[in-house]
Amino acid sequence: MIRIAVILGSTRPGRRGAAVARWIVAEAGRHPDAVAGDVVVEPVDLADFDLPLLDEPSPARFGDYRNPHTRRWSEAVASFDGFVFVTPEYNHSMPAALKNAIDYLCEEWQDKAAGFVGYGADGGVRAIEHLRPVMAELRVADVQAQVTLGLFADFEIESPTDPGRLTPRPHQQEALAGLLDQVIAWSRALAPLRAGRRVAQPASTG
Repeated sequence: MIRIAVILGSTRPGRRGAAVARWIVAEAGRHPDAVAGDVVVEPVDLADFDLPLLDEPSPARFGDYRNPHTRRWSEAVASFDGFVFVTPEYNHSMPAALKNAIDYLCEEWQDKAAGFVGYGADGGVRAIEHLRPVMAELRVADVQAQVTLGLFADFEIESPTDPGRLTPRPHQQEALAGLLDQVIAWSRALAPLRAGRRVAQPASTG
């Protein structure tokens, strides 16, 4: 079975990404491979992990994790075969919370696939463009298909503090279907590479 995580990349109270993540999980549940029981798609909310600014003394590539929050995050990421990142665009890039969470780990990301769903005034396209080279450095196969959601065209928002209601249009439904197809296919294709290595284990705190 292939397991895909929908990673909600903003921790801001009232973030609009929560509605985006729910939409992705609901649409993924109707994917033929999910209906057949061959794929499971689950939400992963960074806010649930409460990660501080990176506080591990050793570089992530050694897998020598000393903190309980790091080990918990490591176990979560290691359990998935692919990812769909949901990211807003903050000042021409991804949120600091998302980059921080990515930097906590190394081998847990490797030889997996990733797709991107961005949202913002310009659809989150620049956040996605910044994520792609980060994924490449971590040996993650980022797929070509992506989804971009505009704050003014794709959300019904009553005030600046209102998270709004997501109203995706038909072409975005089609784009998400294509993204899921690619993430699932590449997650399967990379399975032999994942099987040929052992994910770094957290260091014992004995």
